[in-house]
Amino acid sequence: MHPQLSKAGVTLRDQVNKIYPDRDKTSDGWIGDTRHAATVSDHNPDANGWVRAIDVDRDLSGKSGKPDIMPYLADQLRAACLAKTEKRITYIIFDSRICSAIQNWKWRPYDGINKHDHHMHVSFAKEADNLGALFQIPMLMEKHA
Repeated sequence: MHPQLSKAGVTLRDQVNKIYPDRDKTSDGWIGDTRHAATVSDHNPDANGWVRAIDVDRDLSGKSGKPDIMPYLADQLRAACLAKTEKRITYIIFDSRICSAIQNWKWRPYDGINKHDHHMHVSFAKEADNLGALFQIPMLMEKHA
């Protein structure tokens, strides 16, 4: 089965690319490498080929000396999940922290091998495979650009 990214993942990635066209994509990704394949990971395709995670490089501006705004984007995604206006995301990992519905979308320490300090990881629910609606996140809206 050919791997395919969840439509929610495609939409989030496309929105970030559109609003931040000069951003660094070095740490971007969606399909797991050999290290991921040896573990349980949303970057690995399921039995039907669906991949339910993306990584977005931390450097949204793509220019040295510009402010680091990824913490704000990660928090806007978290806030939308907390408010239940965004239900496609299952968890977010960024900068040695993770948030999910388990603790009501509060940031808590993340002690995995990869601290996710060069990128933000977003995982999606199975139901999001075919849900490609735009994310209503202020930093990703057209007027923000």
